[in-house]
Amino acid sequence: MQHDQPRVTLYDTTLRDGNQGLGVHLSLSDKLRITQKLDELGVHYIEGGWPNPTNEIDLGYYREVKKVKLNARIAAFGSTRRPGVRVEDDEFVNALVASGAPVITMFGKTWDLHVEKVLRTTLDENIAMIGETIAFCRQHAGEVIYDAEHFFDGYRANPVYAMETLRTAQQAGAALIVLCDTNGGLLPDEFLTIWREVLPKVDCRLGIHVHNDSGCADAISCLAVIEGAAQVQGTINGLGERCGNANLCTIIPNLQLKRGVPLISPEQLSLLRPVSLFVAEVANLIPAVGQPYVGEAAFSHKAGAHADAVRKVRQSFEHIAPEQVGHARQFVVSHQAGSSTMLEKLSSIWPNLDKKDPRVKKLLYHIKVLETSGYQFEAAEGSFELIAREMLGQFTEPFSVLAFRVIEEKRENGEAYSEATIKVRQNDHVEHTAAEGDGPVNALDHALRKALVRLFPALAEVKLEDFKVRVLDGRDGTGAKVRVLIESSDGNARWGTVGVSTNIIEASWLALIDALKFKLMRESLKIAADR
Repeated sequence: MQHDQPRVTLYDTTLRDGNQGLGVHLSLSDKLRITQKLDELGVHYIEGGWPNPTNEIDLGYYREVKKVKLNARIAAFGSTRRPGVRVEDDEFVNALVASGAPVITMFGKTWDLHVEKVLRTTLDENIAMIGETIAFCRQHAGEVIYDAEHFFDGYRANPVYAMETLRTAQQAGAALIVLCDTNGGLLPDEFLTIWREVLPKVDCRLGIHVHNDSGCADAISCLAVIEGAAQVQGTINGLGERCGNANLCTIIPNLQLKRGVPLISPEQLSLLRPVSLFVAEVANLIPAVGQPYVGEAAFSHKAGAHADAVRKVRQSFEHIAPEQVGHARQFVVSHQAGSSTMLEKLSSIWPNLDKKDPRVKKLLYHIKVLETSGYQFEAAEGSFELIAREMLGQFTEPFSVLAFRVIEEKRENGEAYSEATIKVRQNDHVEHTAAEGDGPVNALDHALRKALVRLFPALAEVKLEDFKVRVLDGRDGTGAKVRVLIESSDGNARWGTVGVSTNIIEASWLALIDALKFKLMRESLKIAADR
């Protein structure tokens, strides 16, 4: 069944194409968390991965994502059947169908060089592979999107054959055909020439998928929509192989704010920077400071003529209002940045927020001090809410840690041994206990739970789902600050917590403490609401 769609749809492939980028390794938990953020942003299609018998993470993704209520349509990515194999016997095509995804995005070869030199098959066999696979997938999925891989290179080399592959996909039932610049070497003028030749010859709706090897992916993607594309594919922060993919964080505001193309709501657009930071944090990547719209420097002004002018007339040095994309103007010298974003976060905790309340000012200052020291709260909403509720008087720490010690030992058999000792106080009661672990952080986690579960049984539900460490400034060597991000869950909810220190054990400890305090805070709020 086809769904009503806007004229132009957004197709996000961060979880698949973006995950192929250098240094990007998304876990199943990472993918599910990012999926929810993309859905909140208003992306129409989310490509979760390539489900096949050798990819347990992606197979797991399609099982688990069915449990999540989403507005976006989930797409499974795969290829045409293999040469010489019947489509119904191809294990990769069958795995694609077995994913149960409502949308199947299938790619095929349009460049004769790839057909003959890479697949090592005939041009006629490739045509059969495209048509048979799309027709087969149409029997099992509500919508099939065909990605014409290497289309622009293929069209330049053999336009007659490249067009034959598109007509085959159209006749087999593809709902949309996406023209791909897979090598990423296309320039905007070349794109326009080919696009304008192809568009009148195809009855099917066309989309665009561009890699950024020539630095033109965003520009070409925007041009494609202006020239009639029905779908634009890309990734958050431009993540992807080699030089990356077209960057949705640039494309969305460019089209919506500059060309009036309605893609998402203004409220969703204001989530753009938070989503950009969230994906970077979960992927354990340092956000690009100079990234358009969402980078830290996008609306920063140093003292002098620029800063003075923008205070008087915003548009003198800002091409849009930063709030439109969830950003905030920053005057570097005076350290005035981020208050609008923080106030937006606070409104969910404090619905009738009075911005003039002195506690708000105090909290915002405290958050900025923490950010200056290396903290980041985009993927650590648990730590942010703890700080906010404590400073607003809505939560009091239920326990205090008097001391802890970690022992690391390398034994004669070559095995490393970790033991943590901890002393915790709750009112007048003191728990003093020890536990072993696979490493110092694991030992601390075990000791902390061992001490606290006796006092707070609800903590037995808390499970550590993910653990990430980022060095904040490698130039300091082993004395550099590190930021530790922990994701926890209790079976019903997930939350992130963060700790920063020059000592990796202390940074981990701070994040662990926050994870358990957050659970207790939620329990206390629930009890108060039930009264």
